[in-house]
Amino acid sequence: MDEARLYHVALPMRVGFDHPAARRRRSDGLVLKLTVDGVDGLGECAPRPYVTGESTDGVRRELQRVPMRRLLERLRTADSAELAALLRRDGFERTFGISGGNNLICLLETAVLDLLGHRLGLGVGELIRPAGPGRGAGDPLPVSQVIDLGIGVEEFLATRGPFHFVKVKASDDIERDARTVTAVREALGPDVPVMVDANMSWSYDDALHHIKLLAGCGADLIEEPLRKGAWTELRELRLATGVSIMLDESLCSLDDARTAVRTGAADAFNIRVAKCGGLLRSAEIIDFARQHGIGFQVGVQVAETGPLIAAGRALAFRHRDAITVEAGQSDRFFERMIVTPPPAVDRDSNTISPVDGAGFGMALDDSAGDWAVLRAAGDTDQWQPLVAAAKAEA
Repeated sequence: MDEARLYHVALPMRVGFDHPAARRRRSDGLVLKLTVDGVDGLGECAPRPYVTGESTDGVRRELQRVPMRRLLERLRTADSAELAALLRRDGFERTFGISGGNNLICLLETAVLDLLGHRLGLGVGELIRPAGPGRGAGDPLPVSQVIDLGIGVEEFLATRGPFHFVKVKASDDIERDARTVTAVREALGPDVPVMVDANMSWSYDDALHHIKLLAGCGADLIEEPLRKGAWTELRELRLATGVSIMLDESLCSLDDARTAVRTGAADAFNIRVAKCGGLLRSAEIIDFARQHGIGFQVGVQVAETGPLIAAGRALAFRHRDAITVEAGQSDRFFERMIVTPPPAVDRDSNTISPVDGAGFGMALDDSAGDWAVLRAAGDTDQWQPLVAAAKAEA
């Protein structure tokens, strides 16, 4: 039977992750499985209130207002290749007549693209668009490494290499951050880019001082130093310091990208699939960035649990001219994931390889049932609550 099934996944993390905007000890995301004529499609979103103002509970309520019967019927009756072409041309919202917040669109769109990929025998990346500039489509991609507030720089340098790009999460102690950047630069030499991510935590005056200090220690870029959307002040910082600024929390849509370019607020964008409203919107922002000489990173939300990791990698392999790619740390965070095979990183080289298979190349494993919360049959728009086994035993 055709159906949609929603999972609210809160996997405990073996290793926590701390930065100025949040501390995380569990995943907090939604996974959607669509089943049409026996074919499954998996989607995921990871709402973060401090980024887009969305929460998992809010997205769940939005989803329950979606005309799911109509969406499943369209997937059942439409030609898959034609539907994929429409999605590329018009985007998800126009193609399906469904509107909503960025994470709702991401959740639905990724599930639909995965399902179409399985039907057509194509990877999701091939459904987005032809491969972008760069090396051969099958070559591995190097990924960045992140120093959060839970690991010391000595341990990081000793255990997390080899290094292609390093992001340092800022603390509330600028002298500590300066020592960290200095240690990284001295250990890795001049060729490995180093970026400090402030996660919106600095005032303008503090940022002016901090950026000059960190640049003197070897930092090449600063990510989101000021409050979200401080366009004029960001431009002034760029001019006053001469240091490149990457936007993350301020960059959630194509309109944000246009504003950033118009105001001269940024040198680079952090493209994260969930916060940007899905793969198709993310690709559109990347195209816009290229047209205006803006660099971009393909990033992740902390503690993605499967389909969203695959989505980010599909985007990265179609846009290989990214400054860097964040592959996530699911192999370090989670004892067991809810998908099989789990997303892999070659830790000997800190690279990722393209997915081998159709769609996202993964399926839910048996443990996913512990997190199931809602189900909608294909002949109704009504969602029925599910009592997951893990919750029932709690």
